[in-house]
Amino acid sequence: MQAGIELNRVYAVSDDVVAREIEDELIIVPLAAGIGDMEDDLYTLNEQGRAIWDRLDGSRNLKEIAGELSSEYGAEEGEIERDVTGLVAELVRRRIVVAC
Repeated sequence: MQAGIELNRVYAVSDDVVAREIEDELIIVPLAAGIGDMEDDLYTLNEQGRAIWDRLDGSRNLKEIAGELSSEYGAEEGEIERDVTGLVAELVRRRIVVAC
């Protein structure tokens, strides 16, 4: 598990970003200074990242999200948990996602 990311904790998309779908691609745009990295202005997610993103609604903890994705993709829950915590750790580091 990624340092500081807890499976029993709830996370949500920051109010300092906006996400829009453009031609089947999810584009994440920081709205405030200090969000993301200096060299990146826009972010995109692959299909698996988007499946996680869509569930970061502030109502489910990461364990629940991983369980849903494990059932949906037919993958081992431990593997999915590592993927979920890895992505969330990166998004939290960039201040795109926040703990609730």
